[in-house]
Amino acid sequence: MKTKHLFLSTIISASLVGSMRAQIPSNNIKILFCATEGQSSGNSDWVVDADTDNIAYTGPGGLPVRSGSSSNGWHSNAQRFPTPAQSGVSSTTTESYWTGSSSHWAIDMAKMGYQIESLPTFDSITYGNSSHAQDLSNYKVFIIDEPQFPFSTRVKTALMHFVQNGGGLFMVSDHNVSSRTNNGWDSPHVWNDFILNNPIKDTAFGFVYDLVNISPTSAAVNPSPTDSIIVGPMGTCPGMEWHNGTTITMYPSVNPSVTGDVFQTAVGNTGVMFGHGRYGAGKFAFEGDSSPTDDGTGNPNSHLYPDFAGDPNDEEEIIIVNATIWLATSPASTTGIKNISANPIKFELYPNPASSVCKVKYILDEPGNVSIRVFDVNGNLVKEVQSVDMPQGLQIRTFDCSELSCGVYSCQIQSKNLTQTQKLFITR
Repeated sequence: MKTKHLFLSTIISASLVGSMRAQIPSNNIKILFCATEGQSSGNSDWVVDADTDNIAYTGPGGLPVRSGSSSNGWHSNAQRFPTPAQSGVSSTTTESYWTGSSSHWAIDMAKMGYQIESLPTFDSITYGNSSHAQDLSNYKVFIIDEPQFPFSTRVKTALMHFVQNGGGLFMVSDHNVSSRTNNGWDSPHVWNDFILNNPIKDTAFGFVYDLVNISPTSAAVNPSPTDSIIVGPMGTCPGMEWHNGTTITMYPSVNPSVTGDVFQTAVGNTGVMFGHGRYGAGKFAFEGDSSPTDDGTGNPNSHLYPDFAGDPNDEEEIIIVNATIWLATSPASTTGIKNISANPIKFELYPNPASSVCKVKYILDEPGNVSIRVFDVNGNLVKEVQSVDMPQGLQIRTFDCSELSCGVYSCQIQSKNLTQTQKLFITR
């Protein structure tokens, strides 16, 4: 369980909201808050609004069921449209208009004219399904705060296609060992599984979550005046405060667009607390702690804290709203991923990420010499796995990677004139 400082909640001023509404052409852009991935489990309540609190996370693998008892609490069961209706939101509406601990975030966006919906607990994440009223193709921004269940291949595909085709994905994690359903999965592992192992493009976003538990307060922000996450319509973010969160390691060699906004100690590719990037025609934002999104209100069965607008400078509210606006704004250009190799050799690395040993599986159409080599991010050869003649057919080669430092590497396989390279991640 997290321990946090308790702050007095503050309310965004009517004059600021009015000026922001005038600046931002929301044009009925729809923002969808996810509630299907355990957002109300444990002591969390990462939902916009819930008319009923009748969920218990006691199903197989910690999945939700429509039942509960005083011993496990009745958790929020978010419905599609928050109530009262959004049409009643004005510049003076407070976050208590809706009841979830993400309500302040949602109210801020509603004041600017964005249309707010939730994907209910027992619904599903889809993309390209015309029969599903809440298919992601109907939304511009999809917010997933601290997912508790690993995404299926179908859901991973849906999320990737959503971003590829112009959607904005907001990914919020929590610290290592933070499972709220006791199913062996926590949000950094769920996100890394999605990022590193999906059927569309592994490591496409160019970052991974670190497996740590830290509570820093940092004023190390991206100094660029063109960083619209730090300097945006909501104001200028002076930094962030974590209450048991994690950091992120970025790999701009994989995705050149990935950018850090707030850092634990200094600007760089490691120790990132908040960042953003582009993939295909879409965008993504990532955050290493769920505390900043918590407005301190919601289900009384949950222990909540007012971090979203509770810090003296409202820095969490500023950066989160700036990032949401950025995700909702259509990009002027698309950003692709570096094509490391266009050659048709197919091979697999597993496990990936690896820690001590890794296996290379490949198929040879005819006998020949095969070399397997590992390079660091600077292109230096760090390991010669093999360079031998191999027979035709399926081959599996196991190699020791325990001497490699944690980080990202390129594993290259070459046979005659054909070469292909894949990213290899080393974590411990």
